[in-house]
Amino acid sequence: MEGSFEDKKKIIIDVLGDKRYVPMKAKELAMVLNVTKERREEFRQVLGSLVKEEKISINKKGKYKLKEAAGERLTGIYRASAKGFGFVILDDSEDPDVFISEEENKRAMDGDKVEIVIVSEPQGRSKEGAIVRIIERANTEVVGLFCRHGKQKYGFVIPDNQRFNKDIFIPEEGVRGAVDGTKVLVKLTSYGDNEKKAEGKVVQILGHENDPGVDILSIVLSHNLPTEFGERVLNQAERVSKPVSEADMAGRRDMRSWQCVTIDGEDAKDLDDAITLTKEGENYLLGVHIADVTNYVQEKSALGQEAYKRGTSVYLVDRVIPMLPHTLSNGICSLNQGEDRLCLSCLMTVNEKGEVISHEIVEGIINVDQRMTYTAVASILSDAESEERQTYKELVPMFERMGELSKILRSRRKKRGSIDFDFPESKIILDEKGKVTEIKPYDRNVATKIIEDFMLLANETVAENFFWQELPFVYRNHEVPDEEKMQALATFIHNFGYSMHLGQNSVKPKEVQKLLANFEGKDEEALISRLALRSMKQARYSSENSGHFGLAASYYTHFTSPIRRYPDLQIHRIIKDTLRGRMNDERIAHYQKILPEVTRHCSEMERRAEEAERDTIKLKKVEYMSGYLGKTFTGVISGITKWGMYVELPNTIEGLVHVTNMSDDHYDYYEDRYEMVGEHTGRSYKLGQNVMVKVLSTDSLQRTIDFKLVKENEKNGKNDNEDDCQ
Repeated sequence: MEGSFEDKKKIIIDVLGDKRYVPMKAKELAMVLNVTKERREEFRQVLGSLVKEEKISINKKGKYKLKEAAGERLTGIYRASAKGFGFVILDDSEDPDVFISEEENKRAMDGDKVEIVIVSEPQGRSKEGAIVRIIERANTEVVGLFCRHGKQKYGFVIPDNQRFNKDIFIPEEGVRGAVDGTKVLVKLTSYGDNEKKAEGKVVQILGHENDPGVDILSIVLSHNLPTEFGERVLNQAERVSKPVSEADMAGRRDMRSWQCVTIDGEDAKDLDDAITLTKEGENYLLGVHIADVTNYVQEKSALGQEAYKRGTSVYLVDRVIPMLPHTLSNGICSLNQGEDRLCLSCLMTVNEKGEVISHEIVEGIINVDQRMTYTAVASILSDAESEERQTYKELVPMFERMGELSKILRSRRKKRGSIDFDFPESKIILDEKGKVTEIKPYDRNVATKIIEDFMLLANETVAENFFWQELPFVYRNHEVPDEEKMQALATFIHNFGYSMHLGQNSVKPKEVQKLLANFEGKDEEALISRLALRSMKQARYSSENSGHFGLAASYYTHFTSPIRRYPDLQIHRIIKDTLRGRMNDERIAHYQKILPEVTRHCSEMERRAEEAERDTIKLKKVEYMSGYLGKTFTGVISGITKWGMYVELPNTIEGLVHVTNMSDDHYDYYEDRYEMVGEHTGRSYKLGQNVMVKVLSTDSLQRTIDFKLVKENEKNGKNDNEDDCQ
């Protein structure tokens, strides 16, 4: 290597440019460049300078590569896995996520906004990239378990979020009274590098890991969920929560004399939808009345900004984190029985075929006659002798009409190919100390289906109305699944003797619906439904309409829950501007400007809420099963991977039978048919198969349950079956 320092840097860049897909160690690079013993120190200085300038990178294995070799820099959000690698979800792109190996993640943490380059595009797999720069850190604080080694004055925090798979070092001055076994909130002071761990200081001690409520609070803080409203927001909520006045009612459709009910769960407090239903000849006159939250929450107000920031209410097993203060969500915005309430109504005339032959969207005022529960309405419709039929005899004819119309609407959706994933959700019962007393499948009865059918119809009707007006709007899109994933599903179900028709370059929802119908009532039904769901994309909000695949709907939006979802609130503002003649060029330009960011943010907040909800459910299931160690249960194989089999119990709890615990043989995994086969015995395990398992262990930190397969004659004493576990 001859020439100036800069010349030598160019020589190294040229060499790594030629070898860009083969990172080299310094020793290998020195051999290529014929670096003499006397020049090695200078060579190391040149390498160090290039790394510092971010022109080349060095991975954990000490190999160098050229950062710019792959060309265009792309930006996106990094999503880490617990195993060290991750994926980048690219900004403004429909392209698949880019795989990032642990060596190329530049110590990025889950949620960070990053800049990457593509380093390879393997055939049939995700593109692979390298992070070249962390643009913005998503996490300044982390929740975890504080651990101190012996009598050391410093400590470490093990993050609760498994996507943060590195301990955080806490120096002595950052411990601040934390003791071994306490849950803490840590402020990061350094994100670390290849040589050093991330560092932080304790800013809040949540309590001992076993203290009541600390487990859920840890999840709340780890997902950056808000825990309280600011004083300014609460004061404003108090000011606007005035009884409905004559001035409020001016210009609105007065529907207070209409027979009107709300139907919700027993413990629901934020009632944002009410129903009216009459019949005129063969046609049904259906009114879906939604709380007019926009009357109290203006876009640029403190309330509006807080609602936007939160994006959605979050429903955890022991608490609700509302999008709006309770003064509004449980008070003036809730359609409470016997009280005048402002609403935005979608009034539809539906014929005997379930077609909306006319509709009107109006600002109105209603007064709910009765607050009904799903349980009571289901009893009225399924039991002619029920007490509820006598108690609510004046409303029974309307409930019967609701049952009729619901069946018509469901049948119409089925004909067009709408997919109904009827999964049993988990209902977790806690005692006053937050301990789980019972876990069971959530009951989805005829009444829940009625409300679901009516809300779907209103959402579709409103979406189609505004699509054809060609105005800025918020849509709820569910895109067509990837052809490769659906092809894999079709290959798998072939093992059950069924086929699935895939059109050229597309799949129709009708085909997925037919597939699920084939398995209806069979042991494999829930499993095939899950596989089908996993083959699909996630629904998201967008300012552009692309339809809803799962519902087989050309137009869909979220109009019916403005108390708990910001997109619905945003839609109501657009609707009211249109109804009041305010949708001029200036307003159109305003919405066109803000909606892309509003929809992106709301989709992101929805994902955050879903993750927190899942984490609390997993945690409580682990806590519950820790009381059944060594007990045996009958379950069904719900998933098979190369590392083991997932078994689900009738109460929705799922655990893993790891391959290392399948000690009777060496088992090979056949991915194409989701099957484990013993190498010597030939014993096979397939999806949907009933098996008996013993609870081996639970891990509250990783929120996992480990099972072990047992034979009938290996049970300990009496059969502690799934009924005992419920």
